[in-house]
Amino acid sequence: MNIRKILTDIRGVSVLVVGDICLDRWCQYDPDLAEPSRETGLPRIATVHVERTPGAGGTVANNLAALGVGRVTVLGAIGEDSSAHELVDALVKQGIAPDLLVRSSEIHTFTYNKYINRKTGIEDVPRIDLVNTRPLPESAEKELVNRLGEYGPRFDVIIVADQAETNAGGAVTPKLREIMQVLGRNRVVWVDSRKRIEQFRDVTLKPNEDEANEACERIGAPGDYGKLLEVTQAPWLIVTHGGEGASVLNRDGKHQVPGKRIANPVDICGAGDSFSAGGAVTLAVTGDAVQAARFGNLVASITVMQAGTGTASPEQVLAAAVSE
Repeated sequence: MNIRKILTDIRGVSVLVVGDICLDRWCQYDPDLAEPSRETGLPRIATVHVERTPGAGGTVANNLAALGVGRVTVLGAIGEDSSAHELVDALVKQGIAPDLLVRSSEIHTFTYNKYINRKTGIEDVPRIDLVNTRPLPESAEKELVNRLGEYGPRFDVIIVADQAETNAGGAVTPKLREIMQVLGRNRVVWVDSRKRIEQFRDVTLKPNEDEANEACERIGAPGDYGKLLEVTQAPWLIVTHGGEGASVLNRDGKHQVPGKRIANPVDICGAGDSFSAGGAVTLAVTGDAVQAARFGNLVASITVMQAGTGTASPEQVLAAAVSE
């Protein structure tokens, strides 16, 4: 695998990230200021600093931009709330185009509020998340469908981030999956789905091991990745196993791609997103899913050594490749 050539070639690639584009708020709190509320008697979480970054599909987009991909755009549904403004600002700061985001006053922007102890640097209290549990408003879904149908063909790669873990409320609906199936005939469509990977057809699938096993259970074929490949008619099924690497399957067979074991990772949050970012564009420029998995593993080995949802620069990727 010629890492330098891949990094050069992806500069000319355009990528559309479709799905759940979220806001991550990284809130530092000071435990010494946790005095009880006068009204309730409950100790407060005294936030003293907030950093805002794109989350979920936004994390994928952030990784693409950091790798030097030529053009990165996001398509999803967000609210008309303050979180939406924060998210758009965070995207623009990273050079990610937010123009295709659909705004709706009927939903709120999917937001993760993460609380980091200022004294220890550890996230040690529960997150407070804003999630949507009702079906996507019909008007918002219609606009998503129209924009994906119109703009999707203009991109070399489409990465789908189906991150919602609720049965309803996510941006990736059956109607969007139908369009993705059509778009996948002429370009790389790469799908990462936490709860519905088996519902996609004719596109490259990238579940982690737990997600793949749960999908196999749902189709009545426990542990049978070959059956999952058959049911979905995926050109490639790439199952990640953390530091153990990835299983790459297509109609011709199965390949095991070794990973890079990290003895003491700093934070594995977002590792799958960084793998998807590196893997999808590598698949587009090489046509080889084994190379894509190797490159994705390399990128993820860098991001897990950073706090939060880290990214990898071309210089870091080259240095990591040399160290291997």
